[in-house]
Amino acid sequence: MTRETRIERRTLLIGGTAAIGGMALSGCTANAIPIKVYKNAGCGCCKVWVQRLKAASFETTVEDRDDLQELKKQLGVPDDLASCHTATVDRYVIEGHVPPADIKRLLAQKPAARGLSVPGMPVGSPGMEVEGQPNEAYTVWLFQDSGQRSPFAKYAAK
Repeated sequence: MTRETRIERRTLLIGGTAAIGGMALSGCTANAIPIKVYKNAGCGCCKVWVQRLKAASFETTVEDRDDLQELKKQLGVPDDLASCHTATVDRYVIEGHVPPADIKRLLAQKPAARGLSVPGMPVGSPGMEVEGQPNEAYTVWLFQDSGQRSPFAKYAAK
């Protein structure tokens, strides 16, 4: 290999690495996970949850809806597991402030289930961080079409 060839290869490798690094910094990732979020237009915590998803390599599409309760029924979300926003990813429903890592674990494990839920809006869950307020304990529930549910993850109060 000639000296010029080595220099050209090195320049190409450095340039390619810089281009890939630039894509990562701009938010473009080859492994982005598409997720669709349904929320009310004025919901601030929903916007923050979407930011948490984006930071965790989810490719988010957001749709503001006035008929969220009807949508939740159509998607099979039990009333007692409802929260302020709903999302769909792959074949699953994600209800409320579910941590992105739990969504990724759901997609990796692929259990026979309808989806995951964090009912209500517990302080300290993703998108519900409140400065000066201690985090509440909460459970991420795995739920079935039958309404049956089981704990998928538990988070302690802090």
